[in-house]
Amino acid sequence: MVDYSLYLVTDNTPAILKGRDLVSVVKDAVEGGVTIVQLRDKTSDTGDMIKIAKQLHEVTKPHNVPLLINDRVDVALVAGVEGVHIGQDDIDLASARRILGKDAIIGVTASSVEEALRATEGGADYLGIGTVFATPTKENTKSIIGTSGLRDILTALTSSSNPSIPTVCIGGINASNTQRVLYQSATPSKQIDGIAIVSAIIAAASPKQVSASLATLIKTPPAFAAAQTAFPPLSPTSIRTHASAILQALASTTPLSHNMTNQVVQNFAANVALCIGASPIMSSNGAEAADLAQLGGGLVINMGTSTPDSLCAFAQAQRAYNAAGGPVVFDPVGAGATALRRSAVKELLAAGYCDLIKGNENEIGTVAGTGAALQQRGVDSGTSHLSLREKAALVQRVAARERCIVLMTGAVDVLSDGARTLAVRNGHALLGAITGSGCALGTTLAAYLAAGRECKLLAALAGVLHYEIAAERAARRDDVRGPGTFVPAFLDELYRVRGETVEGRSEWLDGARVEDVTVGV
Repeated sequence: MVDYSLYLVTDNTPAILKGRDLVSVVKDAVEGGVTIVQLRDKTSDTGDMIKIAKQLHEVTKPHNVPLLINDRVDVALVAGVEGVHIGQDDIDLASARRILGKDAIIGVTASSVEEALRATEGGADYLGIGTVFATPTKENTKSIIGTSGLRDILTALTSSSNPSIPTVCIGGINASNTQRVLYQSATPSKQIDGIAIVSAIIAAASPKQVSASLATLIKTPPAFAAAQTAFPPLSPTSIRTHASAILQALASTTPLSHNMTNQVVQNFAANVALCIGASPIMSSNGAEAADLAQLGGGLVINMGTSTPDSLCAFAQAQRAYNAAGGPVVFDPVGAGATALRRSAVKELLAAGYCDLIKGNENEIGTVAGTGAALQQRGVDSGTSHLSLREKAALVQRVAARERCIVLMTGAVDVLSDGARTLAVRNGHALLGAITGSGCALGTTLAAYLAAGRECKLLAALAGVLHYEIAAERAARRDDVRGPGTFVPAFLDELYRVRGETVEGRSEWLDGARVEDVTVGV
């Protein structure tokens, strides 16, 4: 059986090879753990390509590593290698099979469900799926499909004529995103069998060392994908028991809430963090995120103040927290307001894993990329255009696609992990009358996720309830007359809820109004 887990695609570009011999680079990579090699050469003459293929085969064959040739069936036949890989514009699959025979390995590129199913029906031995991320090594890219595109294709393959057909993803894959791609693309019944690497190995100073590191990453679950306990039965008693336990854990551990947040609300968000029992730090310097990520807290990426420099810092911090296993909350503030913000959302979703994505109806619609979002004037949520069931379906779909928690805020909040979807009817209209209430909710959620990592959906629900029930309590106070008096009262009630819970009193959760609105699939 062929091992497709670490698939090397060669590149003989001088800028990539840097004067080194391709054969020696591949030799090092194979010794490091590469399991299959494809010779991709668009510039050499046929004779030179056959010579290189034979030299490479002398390297790969003793290690039982198959060598395939990109496109050139004639070269594969003359060099006596194990097979070919063909694209959509190359020789057709039936002809390649007829020339090379039934025992040859023939892989086919697929960038859509239709192409994948056609190749599977045609008898391909494996599929090369992509392009996953933008990359300079592949020209004439039809589309960037992302991890959601991988999931769509894998889902379709499960009901094909060959549901077990091996799959390899390609395009911008490297050490920083290997684990995330494998994790986010997996479906309940099928996952990617391997990653195809080009420049990350070929251009490396030590192809052997990089290959060994990638082979380890492939076999190791990502730090952010800790095993999750089942969401408990939904009942008032269950909510009271579990939510109060998470708040007690938060109060006892004082997790860091690292905010890369809107400059307008930093002071308010820091005060909220202190009141709930977290330790806030307001730092937009991506360079120090690696150190902060080691402190056991959570990160909030708030797109309210979005510049090219801040986007780079966001991505740097996101990768640092992903590597450390710290939760990342992404708040795509004003995502639908401008083309630049919509582009930034795509960029950040591609840059790293988000444990929770929080936004209003327009912002989650933008994240979904399905046309559900309307043009925003700014960070305001605007008028709702979806029914509760439609909101639940949208949130559940995005959560399943990203394999994370998604929270759509509004008069009724909708929260989902892709399998279970909840509606929360707590909160107060005064939250919408003050600056930064949504941003500070992200601060709260980062702390709760850090304290309740065993079940992210439960931790997020507990955070929402703490925040919104405290708002209800504040609004009922006699000293509250409007937004100006609401803010200090709200901070007081956040603090009081924490204190009551630490003392063993969780009556505040009796006011929780939560219902299951999971949409059947």
